[in-house]
This record gives sequence, structure tokens and C-alpha cells, in this order.
Amino acid sequence: MKFRFRTNDQISGFLDKGTHVTGELEFAGTLRIDGNFHGSISTGDILIVGEHAMVHADIKVGEIEIHGQIFGNIEAKRRVQLTETGRVKGDIQTPVLAIAAGAMLDGRTRMAGDHPEETTVVPRSQHNKTAFEKREYNG
Repeated sequence: MKFRFRTNDQISGFLDKGTHVTGELEFAGTLRIDGNFHGSISTGDILIVGEHAMVHADIKVGEIEIHGQIFGNIEAKRRVQLTETGRVKGDIQTPVLAIAAGAMLDGRTRMAGDHPEETTVVPRSQHNKTAFEKREYNG
């Protein structure tokens, strides 16, 4: 399954295969990386990490579509799409996470929205156990 942006979204920047960039990257619009990047990336908009990309960065974006490799933490305000060729070694924080079969994620995920106080943990009491949990095994 391919994630496609709306037709009015156009790529406003591109780092092609074979490029090597180090530093802090800030941009507006949609940027596609197909080369190597080391540093940090920040935008309120869209980042596309191409299939040949190798990104070593902590990333803060509005949305991200991952086809290549990322080594670093990702924080997305709206959505993370990890495709079948995508690889992430790092933590992801986003309200919407889509992972295709074949993708790889080595890290923790957090999908809380803007209000972490809304997350409620309810402890499980002994009398609320399922029938399977109550059953004793006499092997």
C-alpha cells in the first residue's frame, strides 16, 4: 500500500540520491530526501524519506512518510506512515501511526494526543480475570 498525498501537495525541496548533508534542516512545504542526512530536521509540514535515503537525525514534523532508513527519534504532530521498505531505529511519538507489512521498527511508540492527562490506566483486579487466567494447570 502506498501513502499518497493530496494532489495539491507538491514537493518543494529534494535531496537526491548521492547527496550527503550534515546540519540542522528546517523547511516549509514538502521535502523529499533520497540521499544521506546527519543532524536534525524540523518542520510543521511534510517530510518524505525515499527508499534509498539514510537519515541519522532526530526529527520533528507535521507528517512523515518513510520508505528508507531512519536512525533517530521521530515526533510527528499528525501522522507517521512506515511503508514496507521503511526502517526506523528510534522512538516514535504521533497520534496516528500506520505500519505496512514488511516494515521494521526498533523502538518505542507513543500515540497520545496533545493532552497526556487523558490517558487512564485501570488496574486489573483479581476478580476481573478472564476464565483462561482463572484456570489452574495440573500438568
